[in-house]
Amino acid sequence: MTSIRRDQWILFLAALLVIGAGIGLRDPWPADEPRFALVARQMIDSGQWLFPHRGNELYADKPPLFMWLQAVGYLVTREWRIAFLLPSLLAAFGTIACVYDLGKRLWSHKVGLYAAYALLFAVQFTYQSKKAQIDPLVTFWITLANYGLIRHVLRGPDWRWWMLGWFAAGIGVITKGVGVLAILMLLPAAYASASGWAGVRLHVHDPKFWLGPVLLLVAIGLWLVPMLLAVRASNDPAYAAYAHDILFHQTAQRYADSWTHVQPWWYQFSVMLSWAPLILALPWAVPAWARRLRRRDPRYLLPLVWWALIVLFFSIPSGKRDVYILPALPMAALAFAPLLPGLLRQRWPRRIASLSGAALVMLLLAAGLWLLGANTERLRHVFEARGIGIDVDHARAIGWMLAAMGAWCAAAWLWLRQRPGLALPWMLGGVWLMYGLIGHPLLNEYSSAHALMQRVDQRIGAAGELGMVAWKEQNLLQYDRPAATFGFNQPWAQQRAAAVEWQSQSPRTRWLFVLEDALGPCVDRGRAEFAGIANRRRWWLVPASAWTPGCREDARAPDAKDSDPGG
Repeated sequence: MTSIRRDQWILFLAALLVIGAGIGLRDPWPADEPRFALVARQMIDSGQWLFPHRGNELYADKPPLFMWLQAVGYLVTREWRIAFLLPSLLAAFGTIACVYDLGKRLWSHKVGLYAAYALLFAVQFTYQSKKAQIDPLVTFWITLANYGLIRHVLRGPDWRWWMLGWFAAGIGVITKGVGVLAILMLLPAAYASASGWAGVRLHVHDPKFWLGPVLLLVAIGLWLVPMLLAVRASNDPAYAAYAHDILFHQTAQRYADSWTHVQPWWYQFSVMLSWAPLILALPWAVPAWARRLRRRDPRYLLPLVWWALIVLFFSIPSGKRDVYILPALPMAALAFAPLLPGLLRQRWPRRIASLSGAALVMLLLAAGLWLLGANTERLRHVFEARGIGIDVDHARAIGWMLAAMGAWCAAAWLWLRQRPGLALPWMLGGVWLMYGLIGHPLLNEYSSAHALMQRVDQRIGAAGELGMVAWKEQNLLQYDRPAATFGFNQPWAQQRAAAVEWQSQSPRTRWLFVLEDALGPCVDRGRAEFAGIANRRRWWLVPASAWTPGCREDARAPDAKDSDPGG
């Protein structure tokens, strides 16, 4: 085995350990994970793959590709605890491979490794890759598109990669609409080509140039055309509303007139702090980049300008989330990578890395020792004040885990104190490994609704039927039997009215599972049963006898609190 091949195996083994640790040891956690897993499960149960459903309603927030992959993962593994995380794991592998290979082709094998490891251990990338959200997958498609476009522009002409880049961008669109942003890479490429930068060519005069945009449309059409044809054939207003919602309301309208996650214009700059430890090198990287750009080196121009364009794009709307700029991180790692060997030999970058490692050690040890040493009443008060339904024994176990993380980090920091740039990946690798193997099982009971729904199932008995009001996706997902739902986005009063009618048809065996804030004025809480707390929400079981006789409410009138933000 050559040294290059050995380095590649070590890289992907490290990625498997860091990102894959914990798969199979937990259920989907809110906010987004239970939603996607529920949609994927309902695809398999119903056989309806083209139009995703959440309960008995169409789910139009996102295109179905991510949920398709989760469903396929289940068909392969037959285990939802594995399947729901597989797309993120594989997407992370693909993103790392693209960054490594691009760094190797543009500079050297060593630079490719620096880029890949910098990406792997960037906190936001690792954290998101260990979650079942759409963003790691769309990051892969965008990175693959960037890879293809850059290979063609800087190392071409390479028409196969040019066309694959456009096709990947199209698949990114049907994963999440922002996949099309990969094409912005052509703006700095066009500028460099027009300005005569050496080695940059778009080859626009070749007829094959236009095959790229065609393949973008082909990729989008793989989902869009069958969906629109099915909508037209159905003559169902619900399907027409679905098409309008997913094509307009959730894309252009959401960008131009955001209604959630309102943040200040500078929010995405603060998010980039989660790119640590890589981002810690920024003050020294900026002047180095400036020198290379003055020398008209397009290998830096393309990823740097594209990174800036992505940050600008997501800074314009009022609605912002931290995951929005995740696709910019791979190109940022690529731009940093050639500089890292030199930067890590400089005094102040080494000091900053060493101080960051020391801070991580102190933070973990302090948190762990506090959980181990705090008295029981103090712990209960802290958890209850924050709506966290965790018991003291589990809190102590988490304290031991944090203390073990701190001890590992301290050992790595002391062992590699002369090489702090190497110490940080070792420290973070151990933290992520313990978080997956120990933290996932420890936190699962309190981060998912699994335990609560098991208790509910036992309480109503084998003959009992359950209906849900103001439910969240994790409740329906973690309930092992079919349950009746009465809408998800419908006002709570309307859900209650439909639920009461359903319950009245078999009052002895039917129970309602209701969010505390949605109980309404007609429930006698003395006859209802408190079911428990899950995900900081209080839930009740309501038998038919708990409804106050003669009480009537207007189903059209909204509750005082008729929404439940978050997952």
